[in-house]
Amino acid sequence: MNAHAFADPARESQAAFRAILSVMARPGTVARCAAALAPPPPLSPAAAAALLTLADFETPVFLAPSFAAGEAAAFLKFHTGAPFAAAPDKAAFALVDAAVDAFDLARFSQGTPEYPDRSTTIVLQLRALGKGPLLRLAGPGVRGEATLGLDPLPPGFRDQWAANGAAFPLGVDLVLAAADEVAALPRSIRILGCG
Repeated sequence: MNAHAFADPARESQAAFRAILSVMARPGTVARCAAALAPPPPLSPAAAAALLTLADFETPVFLAPSFAAGEAAAFLKFHTGAPFAAAPDKAAFALVDAAVDAFDLARFSQGTPEYPDRSTTIVLQLRALGKGPLLRLAGPGVRGEATLGLDPLPPGFRDQWAANGAAFPLGVDLVLAAADEVAALPRSIRILGCG
């Protein structure tokens, strides 16, 4: 494995964590994250930074087929120590490529009424943020409305997100990662339209 993780793990993981918290608190915003990180393909720097920051030996990670074999899986295993979940509904975190992998939010852990926080947080790797179909967003952390472009937008995304929100406080959260940028869609956010 030739890819390196954070050069300064304490400082860089704190910066990545702050970026992820910021976009979770303000859905529709985009933050730079992990510009200097060079993970093995097909893993983007932002997706790698999110998992290096959030996952550890106690949090099972589900890797979609595009990441499950090869250097990306070895990189994440080595640097996080996280066990790989055999099924999406057994994962605390998941990594999915929107351009390649099947996308079905219902397959992931939705949490329980007693423990809604035990749902899966999905790191959804995209080609670009701010491009592609624009989602109009509303909900906590959004003043009025916000827009966010996702490239690519997974098939059936809007309907899946509506079903995810209908189960609130259950449901999954999304960390969106493209190149060295992150955005987020917490389960409490509604999509008002897509254009």
